[in-house]
Amino acid sequence: MTVFTEGRLPSPARIRSTISAVTDPPPDLKDVALVHKALADPTRLRILQRLAEDDGTVTDLMRHVDLSQPLVSWHLRRLRAAGLVETRRQGRETICSLGREALLRFHAQELVLLGLEED
Repeated sequence: MTVFTEGRLPSPARIRSTISAVTDPPPDLKDVALVHKALADPTRLRILQRLAEDDGTVTDLMRHVDLSQPLVSWHLRRLRAAGLVETRRQGRETICSLGREALLRFHAQELVLLGLEED
């Protein structure tokens, strides 16, 4: 692993990523952290708010958050990786829906993890 590239210091994000990889937290913490990271972005929260109302196409979401298709797709990938959004193809369109079950599982898992509820 190279710490310095072309005489520059690594970025704070690179440092955090390296530390995270070395410490390797338990899987239950990783799962909760993945969802928290997905929820930490205001654009992704706006996408989830829109999908809580009803399913939507990528085009609908682009209009809702006023971003380009590549940026909306990038945010959707993060939300899908966390299980918060589900997608399906309908012809040429991609239909997105809120992963309600995943949100409920995450909420229950988080309460247990924090010791606020029993397993």
